[in-house]
Amino acid sequence: MALTVYFAGSMTSEMRAADNRVSEVAARQAAAAGARYAAYLLTQYGTNGTVPRPEDYRAEELPVGDATFWFIGRDLNQRPTVEVIFGLVDEASKINANTAPRAILEAIPSMTPELADAIIRWRSRNQADAGDSTYGRLEPARTPKAGPFESVDELRLVYGATLDILFGEDLNRNGAMDDNENDADQSAPRDNQDGLLQPGILEYLTVHSRQPNTRANGGRRINITTAQNRQQLNNSLQQRFGQARAAAIAAAVGTGPLRSVAEFMVAGRFTPEEWAQIRTEVTHSNGGTVQGLINVNTASETVLACIPGIGEENASALVAYRLQNPDLLTNFAWITQILNRQAITRAGPYLTDVSYQFTADVAAVGPGGRGYARTKTIFDLSRGNPRIIYHQDLSAYGWALGAQVRQTLRDIKDNRT
Repeated sequence: MALTVYFAGSMTSEMRAADNRVSEVAARQAAAAGARYAAYLLTQYGTNGTVPRPEDYRAEELPVGDATFWFIGRDLNQRPTVEVIFGLVDEASKINANTAPRAILEAIPSMTPELADAIIRWRSRNQADAGDSTYGRLEPARTPKAGPFESVDELRLVYGATLDILFGEDLNRNGAMDDNENDADQSAPRDNQDGLLQPGILEYLTVHSRQPNTRANGGRRINITTAQNRQQLNNSLQQRFGQARAAAIAAAVGTGPLRSVAEFMVAGRFTPEEWAQIRTEVTHSNGGTVQGLINVNTASETVLACIPGIGEENASALVAYRLQNPDLLTNFAWITQILNRQAITRAGPYLTDVSYQFTADVAAVGPGGRGYARTKTIFDLSRGNPRIIYHQDLSAYGWALGAQVRQTLRDIKDNRT
């Protein structure tokens, strides 16, 4: 009799373990389906630098058989809250750790001057600049990379990049305040229990933002910063606006140096309608791609405040204007309503109004709310169709869907039983 009970109990445990394993596999398959769905969405709504609008697609509680997945996103117009936001994430809404100057890096909340300097040294291709005996004294010893970051998680190797600075209070990196992130020192992470989430610097950084320097037809864009290109530019303006208007724009721009496309826009006194026609024809770089530009249409207030010429006061005004005028966010001509010419001249070298890299942060659960998986996949559309350039398993960071989804899944489970 005892052996019968023993083996029955063992079989019950094995059955439950197998069932849990099946649920985990289902969750992982749902997460993979979420990444494929993201690629489809970007093919449909993310062409030519366009940012997919939240109303264009469904981002939460999408079924895959008996499993379900969500896209964990961000609300770029508000501070992080207790509610999880769902959607794709624009990488151009962040600061590029490979290209940002020291002034922008130091303006990021929680960033220290020492860490900003260490980041620049780490990515520096000049071995003399990168060399630092500090790394040789670490355990294990290492040397600065002397090359670009391949992911933001590589920042963990940089001297001075503590977990508190990198993650802040957002230990599971979901952009929302969970219970353990508002309980002081009762559980990790350490937080100030103020009811507001204080993210770390990883929330504001990327290494993937770049855009092609070509027109829609594949031709090279006109570099407006060089005087020898002004005649080519004038020909393009005449084709679109006629000789008289082209002459007026050329006279307004003058022969002085220009640092950015945004400065060219205000110097030429383009109307929003005119700018919509010419913006894909011009650039301020000779490279095949332009790295690290920040999309003023999608960047958060915190990121905008880090950009020279914008600052905290203008960043708040820009976000407020975006909220009130969502239909104008097809390019950045609208920034002239908030920023004066001097501010645009300073901010222009860092601004864009297109995005070509997007993150699908997919969290999935298996049948009955059991089994959990989370993956982060970054897609690049700079060559046309979306291609995966980075993939990471984030399941080990723990539950990221918030208390509301957890309770909903519990209610469903209770109803079934």
